[in-house]
Amino acid sequence: MIAAPTIKSVQPVEDMLLRVCFTNGEQRIYNCNPLLIRPQFRLLSTPAFFNSVRVDPGGYGVSWNDDIDLSEYELWNNGKPA
Repeated sequence: MIAAPTIKSVQPVEDMLLRVCFTNGEQRIYNCNPLLIRPQFRLLSTPAFFNSVRVDPGGYGVSWNDDIDLSEYELWNNGKPA
C-alpha cells in the first residue's frame, strides 16, 4: 500500500464535490454524494454544513466536526484527478 500525500487545502464545490490540493502539487475531485446513504454522513446534505469543511492538523484528512471526517488516503485513492 502506497501512502497518500498529505492535504494542503480543501475547497467545497457544487454538487457535493470537494477539490482537494495535496502537498505533492496534485489536485483531486472527491464526490461526497455516495456517502449520503450512510447515516453518519447525512448532515453533509446541508449546504452550510458541507461548506464548513476544513483540513485536519497535519493534513491527514478533512473534517466537518468531531464525528464526520475523511482521511487523506480516502480522498487520494477515490478522488478523480482534477
